[in-house]
Amino acid sequence: MSAPQTHGARAELDDEYADGADEPPFRSLTRDEAQALRVQHPPLSPWRVVAVQAAAGLASAALWWGVSRKGEAAWSALYGAAAVVVPNALMARGLARQLASGNPGAAVFGFMFWEAVKVAVAVAMLVAAAKVVPGLSWPALLVTMIVCLKVNWLALLWWGRVKNKSLARQPLTRTNDGS
Repeated sequence: MSAPQTHGARAELDDEYADGADEPPFRSLTRDEAQALRVQHPPLSPWRVVAVQAAAGLASAALWWGVSRKGEAAWSALYGAAAVVVPNALMARGLARQLASGNPGAAVFGFMFWEAVKVAVAVAMLVAAAKVVPGLSWPALLVTMIVCLKVNWLALLWWGRVKNKSLARQPLTRTNDGS
């Protein structure tokens, strides 16, 4: 079975680097290519993920109240959602400010710093849960936390589908190399 044939400069690169020993040379994108790439692959806003987590927390609290008919379970679920959403919102806010500075080193340090702040706030909220929430239901709190944490994957899947649908509506264009 043979590999599919390619034409032009791409075929030369494929032949030259077919053994995998060396990688093809790095080529910087032009401004137009970078802008086209940003249009094709827009970033997912962390605020959208936080909003999806908050919505999942509200839905989970409503479900706990509907199933148990106990306000304590609903309040515990809301607190569990807050123990996920509040730290993530703090991190999103902190990272947005770090990235706006334009300094890559500060952005890396900022990520580590805000991740530590996020974990510390979440742990502090869990430690305080027994005193803050009257009649605390740990199952409601923990299940809702898990739902809020795992809903990130749904937000990413949803964003991928939205992005793919918008790309499917765009007409196909030919590049200069004839591909």
